[in-house]
Amino acid sequence: MSGYPVPAATVRAEHEVSRSRFIATLGYAESVPEARQFIAAVRAEMPDAAHHVYAFRVGYGASLHEGLSDDGEPSGTSGPPIMAVLRGADVGDIVLVVTRYFGGVKLGTGGLVRAYSEAARLALAAMTTRPKITLARLRLQVPYPLYERVKLLAAQHTAQIDAETFAEAVTLEVTLAEDAVAAFGAALRDLSAGKVTPQHV
Repeated sequence: MSGYPVPAATVRAEHEVSRSRFIATLGYAESVPEARQFIAAVRAEMPDAAHHVYAFRVGYGASLHEGLSDDGEPSGTSGPPIMAVLRGADVGDIVLVVTRYFGGVKLGTGGLVRAYSEAARLALAAMTTRPKITLARLRLQVPYPLYERVKLLAAQHTAQIDAETFAEAVTLEVTLAEDAVAAFGAALRDLSAGKVTPQHV
């Protein structure tokens, strides 16, 4: 799916409850390994913290992979609450780590749920999003007389030319937004009287 909202940048938010510090780090990950790398980086940055609770949602809609961990907090008090906040945000490719520095006062089950949920909400409030653009790669066989005009057409459709091979015709490989493929293909067919038809690579 193209165009769903994803985090535009890594953000951090912090609050304190009964001397425990809760530091929420939110970022972008478009695969489960990327999400795990993000979590590992936060752990490495704050190795002396008591807990690094996380939740991630990679993908969007039907192609969604989720993961979470309480990381030693009582079961269900931290990972599930921050996942609930993420699910309510309607954002894909998102990973959130809430790091806790224990302040010496136990918060109880309800207190932990509230503290972790609030940290997640603060991070989401600081987040900006951008649309996720799914890219397509196309190959075109272009007669020499149309070469310059096809290059101009590609630029008009924000298609990047990745490779050019000159033989009996010119073979172009281009990358553009999946959403723009249909319009670009129609424009190519109009320009070439049906001689140039893009093929997905």
